[in-house]
Amino acid sequence: MKTKFVVSMAGLLLLAAVPVLAHHSFAAEYDSTKPVTLKGVVTKFDWVNPHSRLFIDVKDENGNVTPWELETGNPTALQRRGWKRDTLKPGDAVIITGFAAKDGSHLAAASTVSTGDGKRLFAGSPNDGSPTQQQ
Repeated sequence: MKTKFVVSMAGLLLLAAVPVLAHHSFAAEYDSTKPVTLKGVVTKFDWVNPHSRLFIDVKDENGNVTPWELETGNPTALQRRGWKRDTLKPGDAVIITGFAAKDGSHLAAASTVSTGDGKRLFAGSPNDGSPTQQQ
Protein backbone atom coordinates (compact mmCIF):
# COMPACT_ATOMS: atom_id res chain seq x y z
CA MET A 1 0.00 0.00 0.00
CA LYS A 2 2.79 2.40 0.93
CA THR A 3 4.59 1.67 -2.38
CA LYS A 4 1.46 2.48 -4.40
CA PHE A 5 1.11 5.78 -2.55
CA VAL A 6 4.75 6.77 -3.19
CA VAL A 7 4.49 5.83 -6.88
CA SER A 8 1.21 7.74 -7.22
CA MET A 9 2.68 10.84 -5.58
CA ALA A 10 5.79 10.68 -7.77
CA GLY A 11 3.59 10.42 -10.85
CA LEU A 12 1.51 13.43 -9.79
CA LEU A 13 4.63 15.50 -9.16
CA LEU A 14 5.98 14.57 -12.58
CA LEU A 15 2.71 15.51 -14.29
CA ALA A 16 2.59 18.81 -12.42
CA ALA A 17 6.13 19.67 -13.59
CA VAL A 18 5.47 19.05 -17.29
CA PRO A 19 3.67 22.37 -17.99
CA VAL A 20 6.37 24.28 -16.12
CA LEU A 21 9.11 22.61 -18.13
CA ALA A 22 7.29 23.26 -21.39
CA HIS A 23 7.26 27.03 -20.86
CA HIS A 24 10.40 29.12 -21.03
CA SER A 25 11.51 32.70 -20.66
CA PHE A 26 12.73 34.80 -23.56
CA ALA A 27 16.36 34.56 -22.37
CA ALA A 28 16.26 30.76 -22.38
CA GLU A 29 16.00 30.53 -26.16
CA TYR A 30 16.46 33.96 -27.77
CA ASP A 31 19.32 36.47 -27.91
CA SER A 32 18.44 40.10 -27.15
CA THR A 33 21.63 41.21 -28.92
CA LYS A 34 20.48 39.66 -32.22
CA PRO A 35 17.55 41.73 -33.50
CA VAL A 36 16.11 40.61 -36.83
CA THR A 37 13.81 42.19 -39.38
CA LEU A 38 12.28 39.66 -41.74
CA LYS A 39 10.27 40.44 -44.84
CA GLY A 40 8.42 37.43 -46.16
CA VAL A 41 5.24 35.60 -47.01
CA VAL A 42 3.12 33.70 -44.51
CA THR A 43 3.00 29.95 -45.10
CA LYS A 44 1.16 28.97 -41.90
CA PHE A 45 -0.13 30.52 -38.66
CA ASP A 46 -0.77 28.14 -35.76
CA TRP A 47 -3.14 29.72 -33.21
CA VAL A 48 -2.10 27.44 -30.32
CA ASN A 49 -1.03 27.53 -26.67
CA PRO A 50 1.32 28.15 -25.01
CA HIS A 51 2.65 30.32 -27.89
CA SER A 52 1.19 30.79 -31.34
CA ARG A 53 3.60 30.05 -34.18
CA LEU A 54 4.01 31.93 -37.43
CA PHE A 55 5.82 30.39 -40.37
CA ILE A 56 7.10 32.55 -43.22
CA ASP A 57 9.26 32.19 -46.31
CA VAL A 58 11.95 34.86 -46.61
CA LYS A 59 13.54 35.46 -50.00
CA ASP A 60 17.12 36.79 -50.10
CA GLU A 61 18.67 39.06 -52.74
CA ASN A 62 19.58 36.02 -54.88
CA GLY A 63 16.04 34.64 -54.83
CA ASN A 64 16.82 31.84 -52.39
CA VAL A 65 13.96 31.11 -49.99
CA THR A 66 14.56 30.40 -46.32
CA PRO A 67 11.71 29.22 -44.10
CA TRP A 68 11.52 30.89 -40.69
CA GLU A 69 9.50 29.97 -37.60
CA LEU A 70 8.44 32.80 -35.29
CA GLU A 71 7.13 32.44 -31.79
CA THR A 72 4.41 34.88 -30.81
CA GLY A 73 2.34 35.35 -27.70
CA ASN A 74 -0.46 33.03 -26.67
CA PRO A 75 -3.84 33.36 -28.40
CA THR A 76 -5.47 35.15 -25.47
CA ALA A 77 -2.74 37.80 -25.26
CA LEU A 78 -2.78 38.25 -29.04
CA GLN A 79 -6.55 38.60 -29.05
CA ARG A 80 -6.33 41.36 -26.43
CA ARG A 81 -4.04 43.22 -28.83
CA GLY A 82 -6.45 43.02 -31.76
CA TRP A 83 -5.38 39.75 -33.34
CA LYS A 84 -7.84 37.16 -34.61
CA ARG A 85 -7.31 33.56 -35.60
CA ASP A 86 -7.39 34.65 -39.25
CA THR A 87 -5.36 37.88 -38.95
CA LEU A 88 -2.61 36.20 -40.96
CA LYS A 89 -3.28 33.84 -43.83
CA PRO A 90 -0.98 31.89 -46.18
CA GLY A 91 0.18 34.22 -48.93
CA ASP A 92 0.04 37.40 -46.81
CA ALA A 93 3.12 39.62 -47.06
CA VAL A 94 4.53 40.60 -43.66
CA ILE A 95 7.46 42.41 -42.09
CA ILE A 96 8.44 41.06 -38.71
CA THR A 97 10.77 42.45 -36.09
CA GLY A 98 12.06 40.24 -33.34
CA PHE A 99 15.07 38.49 -31.90
CA ALA A 100 16.92 35.47 -33.27
CA ALA A 101 17.36 32.18 -31.46
CA LYS A 102 20.62 31.62 -29.62
CA ASP A 103 21.33 28.44 -31.57
CA GLY A 104 21.54 30.22 -34.94
CA SER A 105 18.55 28.38 -36.41
CA HIS A 106 15.86 30.13 -38.43
CA LEU A 107 13.77 30.61 -35.33
CA ALA A 108 12.95 33.96 -33.73
CA ALA A 109 10.74 35.55 -31.12
CA ALA A 110 8.47 37.99 -32.92
CA SER A 111 8.02 41.45 -31.42
CA THR A 112 5.91 43.14 -34.10
CA VAL A 113 4.18 42.08 -37.28
CA SER A 114 3.39 44.63 -39.99
CA THR A 115 0.86 43.51 -42.56
CA GLY A 116 0.57 44.46 -46.22
CA ASP A 117 -2.32 46.83 -45.45
CA GLY A 118 -0.13 48.84 -43.04
CA LYS A 119 -1.41 47.36 -39.79
CA ARG A 120 1.31 46.96 -37.11
CA LEU A 121 0.56 44.51 -34.31
CA PHE A 122 2.52 43.62 -31.19
CA ALA A 123 3.25 39.90 -31.30
CA GLY A 124 5.42 39.18 -28.25
CA SER A 125 4.57 37.31 -25.10
CA PRO A 126 3.61 39.49 -22.16
CA ASN A 127 6.08 39.54 -19.29
CA ASP A 128 8.55 37.12 -20.90
CA GLY A 129 11.61 39.25 -20.19
CA SER A 130 12.18 40.18 -23.84
CA PRO A 131 13.74 43.58 -24.60
CA THR A 132 10.37 44.92 -25.77
CA GLN A 133 8.96 44.20 -22.31
CA GLN A 134 11.82 46.05 -20.57
CA GLN A 135 11.05 49.48 -22.06
